[in-house]
Amino acid sequence: MKMKTIKYLFAIGLAAMTFSLSSCSDSESSSSAEAKIDKVYLEDAKSDVPDREVTFARLGQLLRLQGSGFKGVTKITVNGYETYFNNALMTDNNIWVTLNSNTPITDADADERNTIKLYKGDTYYSYAFEIRSASPAVSYLSNTLPTAGETVIVYGSSLHETNKVTLPSGTEITSGIDNGEDGTWYSFIMPSGETVSGSITSTGANGTAMTPPYFLDFNCYITDFDGTGALGSWSATYSTDDLVDDPLNSGRGKVCMIVPQSVLDEGGIESGAKSSLWATAGNDNADDDWSRMYTYIPATTDLSNVALQFDVYCPDAWNGTGQLEFSLQNNLSSYGWGSTETTYTTNVKYPTAYVWVPWMDRSTGDTLSFSTDGWETVTIPLTDFGKYSDDGGSHTFKEVVEDRNNASYKNLVFLLVNTDLVFDEDNNVTFVSSTFNKKIYIDNLRIVNTTSITVSDFDD
Repeated sequence: MKMKTIKYLFAIGLAAMTFSLSSCSDSESSSSAEAKIDKVYLEDAKSDVPDREVTFARLGQLLRLQGSGFKGVTKITVNGYETYFNNALMTDNNIWVTLNSNTPITDADADERNTIKLYKGDTYYSYAFEIRSASPAVSYLSNTLPTAGETVIVYGSSLHETNKVTLPSGTEITSGIDNGEDGTWYSFIMPSGETVSGSITSTGANGTAMTPPYFLDFNCYITDFDGTGALGSWSATYSTDDLVDDPLNSGRGKVCMIVPQSVLDEGGIESGAKSSLWATAGNDNADDDWSRMYTYIPATTDLSNVALQFDVYCPDAWNGTGQLEFSLQNNLSSYGWGSTETTYTTNVKYPTAYVWVPWMDRSTGDTLSFSTDGWETVTIPLTDFGKYSDDGGSHTFKEVVEDRNNASYKNLVFLLVNTDLVFDEDNNVTFVSSTFNKKIYIDNLRIVNTTSITVSDFDD
């Protein structure tokens, strides 16, 4: 029995030694095998497809590399950038790696761009795989009602290498597109014959982006000063007689010169004074019942997605004095920056005004200089107006329409206010007004839907 036991134990030890040697040999074989990626999966726990095979990925995303021979990988680069991976989680067939936000995209070396490289010592395996920046997004357009031949600049992020622009009509533009190197803008020349409104779609290095649906959108007009949307006229207003021809002859017809030439000829608007009003027709005109706009902007639309737009041409530098005030109703009793009607905390029933001061940084109070080379679009969210400007407040487009319809005078009005501007009383940041004598033109006042559109990377 004793001899048999010794033989049995010897056999077990021999088997264990054989297994150990075999395991060592397998491990060495795996470490020396060429690493190879077969497929790449996007790991997204929030998605309905949390482990999705993909042909491209964006910075910040977590990927699972599937293949073979991964044991022994010592370094991974993406577009030439060394990228961290947790080798404790790595298996011979799977590696999990997050694309670092510092990974170069358009400025990656040509032989490194759109590659994932797995290194074992001095050797590496290269896998062709498209790397994109964050999803492209649009923030605003320089000109939403352009005439043929005008330049349109689309601003946003991750708009690198935009090479195709599709207008709402389906017209495709593939030449004459300029790009900002940092991906914050692209531009194109407006072709002739375009009348369909909606979103512009663009394609570039980081995928597809869409603008809000307000390109060529004049459906919810206020006035174009050419007969669409009537002006009011009384002793406190300017009238159609004060309109002027488009100074750029761009095809816009009559436009509004905020301070008419006759007033400028007399010296302009003095310090502490204000201009007469420009006003729509008001109560007796169907155009001033904005419920007609529900066809294009539903009543339930969140007010953060609705804006006043107009086009401006300011040929000379404007800075230091003068404020353009808009009121959604004709109820102003005080005027200018910080006045009762422009703020949320107020005892006024319908405080619905906003002051546009493009020569001042609204967040810091720094002085800017404002001018335009041609016609440009200004977009002012309705949540910047008086009672709708409370942080965290909940307002809909219907509220604005009903407030206007319940007002004593539902004219939309605007005027040039030339009072001192006290930005920060505690820090003595005050702009002392001086005579205003600038030529500033505006045209095509309208209400638009500014809802942003996110284009999914996937059909689902």
